[in-house]
Amino acid sequence: MTKIVFMGTPAFSVPILEGLLAENYEIAAVVTQPDRPVGRKKTITPTPVKEAAVENGLLVLQPEKISGSPEMEKITELAPDLIVTAAFGQFLPEKLLQVPKLGAINVHASLLPKYRGGAPVHYAIMNGEKETGVTIMEMIKKMDAGGIFAQRSIPITKQDDVGTMFEKLSSVGKELLLETLPQIISGEIQPTPQNDTEVTFSPNITREQEAIDWNKSAEEVDNQVRGMHPWPIAFTTYKDARWKIYHATPTEETTNAEPGTIVLRTKKDLYIACGQGTVLSIDELQPAGKGKQTVQAFLNGSGQSVAEGQKVN
Repeated sequence: MTKIVFMGTPAFSVPILEGLLAENYEIAAVVTQPDRPVGRKKTITPTPVKEAAVENGLLVLQPEKISGSPEMEKITELAPDLIVTAAFGQFLPEKLLQVPKLGAINVHASLLPKYRGGAPVHYAIMNGEKETGVTIMEMIKKMDAGGIFAQRSIPITKQDDVGTMFEKLSSVGKELLLETLPQIISGEIQPTPQNDTEVTFSPNITREQEAIDWNKSAEEVDNQVRGMHPWPIAFTTYKDARWKIYHATPTEETTNAEPGTIVLRTKKDLYIACGQGTVLSIDELQPAGKGKQTVQAFLNGSGQSVAEGQKVN
């Protein structure tokens, strides 16, 4: 039986771990990020992977930093045949990659060599990609640069956001890993080197990237909103107060108004001018100090003073 150390953190990783368990792979340990404060009350909360591991009675290791940690020593003692990672969230040192006899593999949520890095799904949606996918790859010292064992693509629809795509990609990742793993273990397949001329990157989202640029077209702003939902959430500013924008829709309307201008305000509609004469409808938002709400609830509540001709930025 192949002994595996599994490393993952968010909900994306859980079906992949559960798939390995269902196929009776021996999970010697699960490595995940430490418990963190969550929400307004800063409640200390375990990661989704930790919750799944505890439910299945697995050994859980939670290093603040894996390199040189006691948890890394424990992994070495366990002498796994294979390390499998899926959105773990930390860089693995080369010394750790050399521990498992069969090496380390990663379930990465992009069609490598596109979107190496920590936010591949966000960037794929923000950049208006028509498809993305999952890559099963070998792990080497350089981030997401290892050879490719297998890939599978899926479409990105105009209704998809980061949350829906993570759910889809998690399912695809589980299926592809379970199909590929026996061949990796047996040596039937060898990794194919990535084409370095096609490499793009997806570093973690910065605060500056969350701010909406209304000079972009309505479609591009919608891509940004969907590419940051359900986290970290795109925002704009109205009279020095921040609006978090959860859902928006490009309209068929056109305008000569300056980007960022409110061009339509009714009891249920809020349209904002974007670049290239396009117009975006705001559907759901969270004004500063309030909860998330429909635009209709906002306009008939705390947003009653919002008027056509005013600007957001």
